[in-house]
Amino acid sequence: MGDPVVSDFRLLRGFEEAWRPPVRLQRPETVLGAGGGAAARARLARLVRRAPEVMVKVTGRTRDAGHLRAHLEYITRRGLLEAEGPDGVVSGRDEVQETAQAWADATEMEPRRWAGAPLSLSLVLSMPAGTDALRLHAAARAFAQEAFGDERDWLMALHTDADHPHVHLTVCALGWDGRRLNPRKADLEAWRQGFARALRDHGIEAEATPRRARGVARKAERGAVRRMRERWAAGQGAAPRVLASALREAASGGVEEGPWAAARRRRAVVQGLYAAQALALARAADPADRALGAQLAAFAAAMPEPETRRERLARALRRTVDRDALGGGPDRSRGR
Repeated sequence: MGDPVVSDFRLLRGFEEAWRPPVRLQRPETVLGAGGGAAARARLARLVRRAPEVMVKVTGRTRDAGHLRAHLEYITRRGLLEAEGPDGVVSGRDEVQETAQAWADATEMEPRRWAGAPLSLSLVLSMPAGTDALRLHAAARAFAQEAFGDERDWLMALHTDADHPHVHLTVCALGWDGRRLNPRKADLEAWRQGFARALRDHGIEAEATPRRARGVARKAERGAVRRMRERWAAGQGAAPRVLASALREAASGGVEEGPWAAARRRRAVVQGLYAAQALALARAADPADRALGAQLAAFAAAMPEPETRRERLARALRRTVDRDALGGGPDRSRGR
C-alpha cells in the first residue's frame, strides 16, 4: 500500500474576500485562512457541508439596579433555574438578587459613570433545533470564560423551553480593571467565531460565516416584525408597516435597486472566487482535495440569486392572480 497523499491545499489570492466580515476593524481570527491552510480547508469543508450557523445576538442593556434584577430573574425564571458565573453556580432567587445588587453597587462607585450608563449587556447564544442542550451549555460556558472570564463578571442560564436550546449570557458592563464593555461590530464577529469554535471543541458541528459567504443577501427578520406578521397572518391585528408598504410597492410593479444591485455584484464576485478555488482543487494531487473541489463547485452553482422582499411578494401576488384566473378562487386559509 502506497504512502498517503499529502494535501497541498492553498487558498487562491483574494479568496479571503469571500469570507471577510463586513466590518472595518477586523480581528485576525475573523478572516478565512487564520491559523494556516489546514484551518482554512476545514472551514471550507464546513461551508460546503452547510454546517449549522451560530447565533450570538445582543438583546439589550440594563440601566439601573431594578432593571438588572428583573432581567436576571427573567433568565433564571425567578431563581428556579441555576445560573453560572466565573465564581461558580448562582442558585435561588436570593442569590440572583444579591448578584444584581453587587453589580449595581460596583457600578455606582465608578468615578466617571454618567447618567444612564449601562450596568450590563445581554446576549443570547443559540443553535438550531436538535442541538444537544448539555453540550451547548458547556460550550457557552467555555466561550464566556474565554471572552470575559479574566475581565469582568458574567452570568449565564440555559433555556430549553423553546424549539431550540439557547443560553442567556448577561455580562457586567464594568470590568474589574474599571474598563467598560463597549462592543463594536468586530467584537461581535469575534464572539461568533469564538462561540462556534467552542461548540466544535464540544462535539457540535458549527460555523460562523458572513451571509455573503453563504449566498444569503437578506437579513433575518426582526423578532418584533415577525411576531406582528404572524398575528396578522392569523387574522389578528394589522400588518406591520414595513410589510404593508412592501405589499403596495410589489403590487405597483416597481423594481428595487440601490443596495440590491450591490448585493448582486457581491454574489457574482463570491461565486467567481468559489469557482476558481474549486478549479484549483480539482487539479490537486490529494483525492480528498479534489472531492472538496467538486463539492465547492456544486455549492457555487447552487448559490441563490439575491431577491428583494418586493420581488418575492410580487411573485406571490402573481401566483394568487394566476390561481384565481384558473378558477381556484381566493385563498381564505388566513384566519378571519
